Amino acid sequence: MSITLTTWSLEQTSPADLRPVPAPEGRDVTIARAGVPSAEFSRFLYTAVGGDIRWTDRLSLTYAQWQEIVEKPGAEIWVAYEQGTPAGYVELDPQDDGVVEIVYFGLVPAFRGHGIGGHLLSYGVERAWDLAERWPDREPTKRVWLHTCSLDGEHAMANYERRGFRLFDTKVEEAEEVETPGPWPGAHA
Repeated sequence: MSITLTTWSLEQTSPADLRPVPAPEGRDVTIARAGVPSAEFSRFLYTAVGGDIRWTDRLSLTYAQWQEIVEKPGAEIWVAYEQGTPAGYVELDPQDDGVVEIVYFGLVPAFRGHGIGGHLLSYGVERAWDLAERWPDREPTKRVWLHTCSLDGEHAMANYERRGFRLFDTKVEEAEEVETPGPWPGAHA
């Protein structure tokens, strides 16, 4: 079956664009960088967060391809934990000319709607802006961008805009509807 898919691209061009939000009160939320590049952990996060919103572009990657992505110099994965349990993540991909893309961002379904997403996005954007401090061979960040689409969570676009992202491109296309297994086949049955 074919569906109409809208993709929005958003950006920040200065660290001053970011409008951060603190960690939600009353919740034991911490954020830590996944310091050991692990294809297995990255794939776990990808399927746990994106399984119910049809993330499919990485599902066919081999282990070696996935490991190459997480080992790219400057690439970082920041994980939000609630009481020690992974709640979501933000993946940063450094590109040429001081550009950093937020390639993936989201929460595991059980953690959505608790104020963690705004805080995790804020933290991830701060890390995108200060990426060169951790990777001295990189030039300072001049632009942070991301894209979201009509299949993403219902609050995704509003969260990006509240954090200070501005729309710079919109694409509408027909795409084949796909089903994803979630973290495991039958998880959403």
